[in-house]
Amino acid sequence: MLCQDYKNHTLEHKFNNLELNNFENDEYKELFWHSSSHLLAYALQEIYPDIKFGTGPATENGFYYDVDFGNISFTDKDFKKVEQRMLEIAKKGHQIIRKEISKKDAVKFFTKKQDPYKLEIIEGLENGNISFYEMGGFIDLCAGPHLPSTDFIKSVKITKIAGAYWRGNEKNKMLTRVYGISFPSKEQLQEYLFNLEEAKKRDHRKIGKDLDLFYFDEEVGMGLPLWAPKGEALRQNLIEFLKKLQRKVGYQHVASPHIGRKELYVTSGHYAKYGQDAYQPIKTPAENEEFFLKPMNCPHHCKLYAAKPKSYKELPVKYAEFGTVYRYEQHGELHGLTRVRGFTQDDAHIFCRPDQLKEEFLKVVDLVNEVYGKLGFSNFQTQISLRDTSNKEKYLGTDEMWDLAEKAIVEATQERGMITTTKEGEAAFYGPKLDFMVRDAIGRKWQIGTIQVDYMMPENFDLTYIGQDNQKHRSVMIHRALFGSMERFIALLIENTAGKFPVWLAPTKAIILPISDKYEEYASKIAVEIQNELEIIIDVDVRNEKIGKKIREAQLQKIPYMLIVGENEKNANSISVRKRDEIENTLYSIQEFIELLKSNIQQ
Repeated sequence: MLCQDYKNHTLEHKFNNLELNNFENDEYKELFWHSSSHLLAYALQEIYPDIKFGTGPATENGFYYDVDFGNISFTDKDFKKVEQRMLEIAKKGHQIIRKEISKKDAVKFFTKKQDPYKLEIIEGLENGNISFYEMGGFIDLCAGPHLPSTDFIKSVKITKIAGAYWRGNEKNKMLTRVYGISFPSKEQLQEYLFNLEEAKKRDHRKIGKDLDLFYFDEEVGMGLPLWAPKGEALRQNLIEFLKKLQRKVGYQHVASPHIGRKELYVTSGHYAKYGQDAYQPIKTPAENEEFFLKPMNCPHHCKLYAAKPKSYKELPVKYAEFGTVYRYEQHGELHGLTRVRGFTQDDAHIFCRPDQLKEEFLKVVDLVNEVYGKLGFSNFQTQISLRDTSNKEKYLGTDEMWDLAEKAIVEATQERGMITTTKEGEAAFYGPKLDFMVRDAIGRKWQIGTIQVDYMMPENFDLTYIGQDNQKHRSVMIHRALFGSMERFIALLIENTAGKFPVWLAPTKAIILPISDKYEEYASKIAVEIQNELEIIIDVDVRNEKIGKKIREAQLQKIPYMLIVGENEKNANSISVRKRDEIENTLYSIQEFIELLKSNIQQ
């Protein structure tokens, strides 16, 4: 079965016996799951000899194989027998052996097997030798790398099935995507399954609905979130938090429209790279122009920078925007807030002189550390994403530009003593980047922030400054997002906190619960007093419900403070305060509670 990632097999020879037992190594984990996808195909072919295979790569969290089952009904009831067959094969310790054959012979092999999907992929490969991998009685067309043998795989689990169009094209046949996970020990699988159950409790889609934060509606459009008042309050708390930090270090906040002329994205280079995957253009017959929904903010910021001449003394110029962008994602790839079609980026672009580049890059790194630390994401990983030098036509710019940009990132990370990994082929088309990754409860890796160095877009837009010599000089550009997608960041924040946001971030920081309607006036008076002093919204629950039910529902809403008021509190001009994770009430004067709340918000 041809794997989706047709790449060099040198990794196969990189791991010694010690490293082969290091499942924490991301490269080894990919190799392990890559081999497991072949094991899955082997087992499926033995059980269902007439099926046809698409592609089967490793993923961030396991592996999958796209399968054409024909008229066979494959359901979750069949998972167990596939798992058992996979383990039976794995225990035999089949060596996974690489062999090379010509493209012509590869075509003959899959023609004989009547495997149309493989033949289609082979047609797109260059002429020359093609590598096969043999695993017992199973032969797979793949560039590797793989484990030495199947007995490294000790536990497997088929996790789910889903529909997937062949090659992601909705005009092609729908295949069945079979997902799986595997580990070097049974204990690791058990731990994973336990964490999976825990993650379900923290699923941002469920918590988001329970806390009335956001919704999706098919009539509005899949992948287009609707933010309810509490969700918007959460977003604004994050936005104001970051705006305040950005103002301190010289960022100016700007705004740009949700659409732009096609020519703007032609100039930036985005249209040539992504135009076919964008939403269809908006045409204006009268002016004979084409507009696109904004897929990114950087071209707009380039135009702002170019609006008037800049002196070397004015640099760096730092534009920041919480700009909503739109990108067409395949329906099957949409997933709650983590993968949407319309999302807000906390985008910023720094225009600087070449001699300022490293210093400004380091300032962004420091801001990242501050922001993530305050939000509980201090345990992140960093990846230097470089271009694929074997496929330079995918990228804009000269080798000199790329060398300068890559050097700046490497030197900056070394100066801060950062531990980074390096990955080729993950760069933006206009420049290399430093990506910030976090893992969720079940080990999935998510990119959140990014810092990118760009010599190309200043060239395309002719961005300059007047130097000390009174001549024009080319500016350098840093693209920067700390949250990345606000939607994805909030999804991870929800799951990281299980919806129990810190007081300063919580949409509703406190709710007043009068024990009967007799005390509603007193409750409203307290709410106004707190709101006036702290400039926050305090809710009052005036429903005709028993106080016990009001408390339980406030706890389910994960509100940090419940303020209970009745006859005693009214007479003493006080409030009984219950924290969301406690069962005892504490009596406070109104001013004492205001000071407590103020302290928590500030901290």
